[in-house]
Amino acid sequence: MNRNIGLIFQLRWQDVVDILIVAYLIYRIALLIRGTRAMQMVFGFGVLAVAYVASQALGLFTLNWLLSNFFGSLIVILVVLFQDDIRLALTQVGAAGLFGLRIYSSGATEALTQAAAWLSARRIGGLMAVEQEIRLTEYAQKGRPINGRLTAELLETIFMPGSPLHDGAAIIRGDEILAAACVLPLSTNPDVSHSLGTRHRAALGLSEQTDAFVIVVSEETGRISVARSGRLTSPLEPADLRAMLGELPGFSTPGRHSWFRRPERDAGK
Repeated sequence: MNRNIGLIFQLRWQDVVDILIVAYLIYRIALLIRGTRAMQMVFGFGVLAVAYVASQALGLFTLNWLLSNFFGSLIVILVVLFQDDIRLALTQVGAAGLFGLRIYSSGATEALTQAAAWLSARRIGGLMAVEQEIRLTEYAQKGRPINGRLTAELLETIFMPGSPLHDGAAIIRGDEILAAACVLPLSTNPDVSHSLGTRHRAALGLSEQTDAFVIVVSEETGRISVARSGRLTSPLEPADLRAMLGELPGFSTPGRHSWFRRPERDAGK
C-alpha cells in the first residue's frame, strides 16, 4: 500500500500529460471506428489476444507459435487492414491544421433545403455532398465541372430526369456547385440495411471516408435523408434539414433551432 502511494508521488507532470494524450488518442480512435467494420476487427484482435494468453497457460505450443508470429507483424497487418481509416484520420488532422472551414451563407442553406423539398415532392432522386473541412476535389474530378453559383433552380435542373447530369452526386463547396454527375464510393459497412439503394449507399460511403454532409432524396419514396459520419438520418422534413444545416460549422441560417434524430428506415434508391 505504502509502495503504491510512493509511486503516485513519484509521478512527474510529464507522465500525467503523457497519460492524458494517450487516453485522448484512444478516445478519438474509438469515436472514429465506432459503428464501422473496423470495430468488428478490433473485437477479432481481442479474441486472438485471449487465445494467445490461453495457449501460453495451457501449453498449446503450436497455436502459441502461430499467434506469436502473427502479433510480431501486427503493425504491418494494422496498416493493411485499416488503411482507409488511417487515411481518413490523417486527412482530418491535415484538414484541421491547414484549411479553414467552408463558409456558407444563409442563401446556401435555403437553396439546399428548397431543392431537397422540390425533389422530394416530385419523387425525383437527388444526391448532394456538402464539403466541410476535408476537400472533395478527388470526387469532383470524377464528374462534370459546373463551377456555378449555388441556387435551388440549378440543383433542380441537374437532377431532372433526362438530364445528362442527374445520375450521380453534386459536390457543393461554399456557395458554389463545384461539379455534378460525380461518382461516390459505396459504403463497405456490412451492417447497412440491404433495403437501401445505390444512392443511399454512396452517400454513406462518402460520409465514412470524409466529413461531408450528404443529402439524399429517394426517387421511390421522396424521403429526404442525411448521411454523416457513416450514419443515415431518415426521414426528414425540409424544416429538419434546414435546422441540421444551420448547426453545421461554417453555416449561417436565420432562426436556427435544434433537430432530433429519426430512425434509419428509408428503403429508397
